[in-house]
Amino acid sequence: MKTIDYYNKYAIEFTVSTFKVDMESLYQPFLAELPEGARILDVGCGSGRDTLAFKNKGYKVDAIDYSIELVKRATQLTGVRVQLMSFYEIDEHGIYDGVWACASLLHCERSRLAEVVARLIGVLKPNGTLYMSFKYGNSDRKKDGRAFTDLEEAQSKALLLVFDDVEQIQQWITVDQRPDRQEKWLNLLWKKYV
Repeated sequence: MKTIDYYNKYAIEFTVSTFKVDMESLYQPFLAELPEGARILDVGCGSGRDTLAFKNKGYKVDAIDYSIELVKRATQLTGVRVQLMSFYEIDEHGIYDGVWACASLLHCERSRLAEVVARLIGVLKPNGTLYMSFKYGNSDRKKDGRAFTDLEEAQSKALLLVFDDVEQIQQWITVDQRPDRQEKWLNLLWKKYV
């Protein structure tokens, strides 16, 4: 089973397990960096939980996901027309104040992570903000038919050093907010300064 097949097959279960998770503590540092009424791209929006939260807070939100089933569900739940697209296909430039990649780039192949992050930086306006989160660790692994690229501090620092147009604002570790999970997450907040 490919990662995408997992999300198409289990779209309902995934939506139920993630949609009502309280993410406010993660939204705050990201939104604090954005201007009022900012335009946000939600990369790998899944159930649409974060897209809906940002929309309800008055932001203009575009959302993409690579699972056709999650695109359907997120569009229904949010009222935002979610686009069926992979993060490997992002190819716009300088149009977003913020990019939100919550628990999505963890499915990016490690060998292509810098390429995809470059695409995300590229869609940001100058002074735009990029949020990314990864399961905390340093391995490439498979679980339940899904491929994961974990990240820890040394790897995130190495990734940051690839780019000369961003700086890290904040990096912190959180514990999964779902009641049945104890996994740790590495959260990264970067600012594009040119």
